[in-house]
Amino acid sequence: MSSVNDTLDTPSGMEARPEGFLRVTEALRRLGHPHAPMFLEVPARTAQEAAEALGVAVGQIAKSVIFRRKSDDRAVLVVTSGDRRVDEKKVTALVGPVGRADADFVKARTGFTIGGVSPVAHLTEPVTLIDRELFRFDEVWAAAGHPKGVFRVAPQDLAALTGAPVEDVTPATEPA
Repeated sequence: MSSVNDTLDTPSGMEARPEGFLRVTEALRRLGHPHAPMFLEVPARTAQEAAEALGVAVGQIAKSVIFRRKSDDRAVLVVTSGDRRVDEKKVTALVGPVGRADADFVKARTGFTIGGVSPVAHLTEPVTLIDRELFRFDEVWAAAGHPKGVFRVAPQDLAALTGAPVEDVTPATEPA
């Protein structure tokens, strides 16, 4: 993992980190998560980039997809496996009609930029769904508040950290 910089134990290393990354680090510590976030040396804005940087399968990347719920303008966060797409109809059946969220909406609601949206430490708590496809893996990697920030987590721990239900939110036609 040559593209990972895990020297977070020095105060100067933490001070140089972006605010979103620090917010996620603090939230994970407060929640008792055993793995501190790491800062990659390269940006990982996509699941493919993250998988390459970490040397893991694309499916092990817990990608965050944000929708905008039409009834109340609330953010809906779907955390799914990096090798899967989200079925918007399935999400709608679970939380009500949703639409696409633009970059400004994502930043305003979550406090994170697209490519670094963490499952935890949002500015405004979203409606969150965890996709069951993540449970194909013992360990997955999620964004930690910045395109270079990641943290490892077991899927069942991710569900516990977020308090989110585990649901089927991917198209039935995708290969298993």
